[in-house]
Amino acid sequence: MLDLTQMPITLALLVINIIVSIYALKSHPRLIDRLAFKPERILRHGEIYRLVTAGFVHANGAHLLVNMLTLYFFGPWLEIVLGPVSYLVLYFGSELTAHCLSLIIQRGNARYSAVGASGAITGVLFAFCLYEPFRMLYLFFAIPIPAILFAIGFVALSLYAMQNRGPNQVGGLAHEAHLGGAVGGVLITILLDPRALPLFLQQIGA
Repeated sequence: MLDLTQMPITLALLVINIIVSIYALKSHPRLIDRLAFKPERILRHGEIYRLVTAGFVHANGAHLLVNMLTLYFFGPWLEIVLGPVSYLVLYFGSELTAHCLSLIIQRGNARYSAVGASGAITGVLFAFCLYEPFRMLYLFFAIPIPAILFAIGFVALSLYAMQNRGPNQVGGLAHEAHLGGAVGGVLITILLDPRALPLFLQQIGA
């Protein structure tokens, strides 16, 4: 078991996500709509706070569980490597790049709405892949796959899903946010720790 008391940022993110999400789901469902990422509300009404608040509410318990498990497994490692402040920059920077890409792509879709920490956590996961490209990840917690193959497949799947999404489709996975978070996670990590890219290239033999 990880001692999360030694990783205060990861612990705080887990606690805040869990408390806010469960409160919204069980006691105050309207809060989800008020905090959700909605391009129409951001662009026409200036509700910029939604770029951040959407990451603290989730669609259901399973959505919350998957995101928090991923953060629990990969967040502490990166908090140690980057340090608390840089790790916090990575997390929220990835969330912002995730939502900014979604905002660009979905700016004309008045019905679009998304919630969840997936963009930020995808950034954390891809930052980990930058340091450990051949570390084995477990797809669906059962199928072993090298981190670099997971990253390539993830980007390919997100691009495919984005191209095949209906112009006014509502619901489903926020592939734009996943892709934006992944790209943001890699770029932010390289900016925060310039040795990350040479280390990655060395490991893949480039």
